[in-house]
Amino acid sequence: MKRAIITVVGKDTVGIIAKVCTYLADEKINILDISQTIVSGFFNMMMIVDITDITEGFGKLQDDLSRLGEGIGVNIKCQKEEIFEMMNRI
Repeated sequence: MKRAIITVVGKDTVGIIAKVCTYLADEKINILDISQTIVSGFFNMMMIVDITDITEGFGKLQDDLSRLGEGIGVNIKCQKEEIFEMMNRI
């Protein structure tokens, strides 16, 4: 299984989770774990997803999510799990 970490940060608005999850479902990306919080009107979500079945490449996934985020007023980043772990080692 290939996994990736998706983070979503921005001002809270209606439909953020729905739009991100709809995109992932359309791309056949399964959500393995999800955590979200809202603090003083700011939305923060972290997802671990299974990207084993993506067909058009990881770069396209990153670009699509970034554009989706711009469209809904949030910042969406996607990193392969191994890169995320290397960057966040203590």
